[in-house]
Amino acid sequence: MKAVIITQPGPAEVLQIQEYTTPSPGAEEILIRVKAAGLNRADVSQRQGKYPAPKGTVQEIPGMEVAGIVEECGDQVTLWKKGDQVCALIAGGGYAEYVVVKEGQCLPVPVNFSFAQAASLPETVFTVWSNIFERGRLQAGETLLVHGGNSGIGITAIQLGKLFGAKVFVTVGSEEKGKLCTDLGADAFVNYKTEDFEQKLKEEGIDVILDMIGGDYFEKNINILQPEGRLVYINSVAGPQVPLDISKVMTKRLTVSGSTLRSREYSYKKALTAAIREKVWPLMDAGKFKPVIYKTFPLEQAAEAHRALEDGSHTGKIILVND
Repeated sequence: MKAVIITQPGPAEVLQIQEYTTPSPGAEEILIRVKAAGLNRADVSQRQGKYPAPKGTVQEIPGMEVAGIVEECGDQVTLWKKGDQVCALIAGGGYAEYVVVKEGQCLPVPVNFSFAQAASLPETVFTVWSNIFERGRLQAGETLLVHGGNSGIGITAIQLGKLFGAKVFVTVGSEEKGKLCTDLGADAFVNYKTEDFEQKLKEEGIDVILDMIGGDYFEKNINILQPEGRLVYINSVAGPQVPLDISKVMTKRLTVSGSTLRSREYSYKKALTAAIREKVWPLMDAGKFKPVIYKTFPLEQAAEAHRALEDGSHTGKIILVND
């Protein structure tokens, strides 16, 4: 099969199309003929040598979410059959013509979704559901703040937050990106380049914050959280070291937590997949969620796709497609 290989740690041009051995599914795995693969920031970090794939995962092929057609099933697979159209959360190996994945990490391609649209879902939906709704315990009528509202995570959090009855605020880097977020359902946005989100939202009061920034956002997040508020971290691009006034955490009874998903055990991912299929996928099939695709690139142009991702001017997901 053809696959995009990280030939060595470095800039985007280290990604090269090469021939690679087609994997074979294990007993509980399915072999997917990949029609589309989503790009994520973690792919860039892996390419740079900063974020290796978990043990047991192919190290030289990035890609953590795919959509395609079931080509072959292991002898213990019961959930899928050859020819099914699925999308899947994987730990790596998605930038290829084929990939194997445990059957419990797959979901059906939603009704009327293209493969590219379906490939934009797994990493963001799994991250949002596990961190905002399970870890953050967001309830109808509460307020949610999402930093990076125009990211893949952000556009998913906006839509799911609104569908489950929350009031949603976001931070973005431009008025144009903010307008797109409000078009998707966000109640308001803060342009962090011209406004201070703490000053803008301190009177509003926030129940749940999803943060991928870290750094000096931490104290501001703590200050605007309501009593019993929840702050959940999924990244720390501005730095992991933060000052903590523990008295504020105690007096407001706050919960500060965080998680990573990629290295979690299969039993957790299987349970998370089942919860998403039950609670989120009916909304997808009913057309209540709008996938936002910024641009698609053929598999052979993976390096160019990475440059577009690193540029940071996009809104929505960047997708690699296989004809």
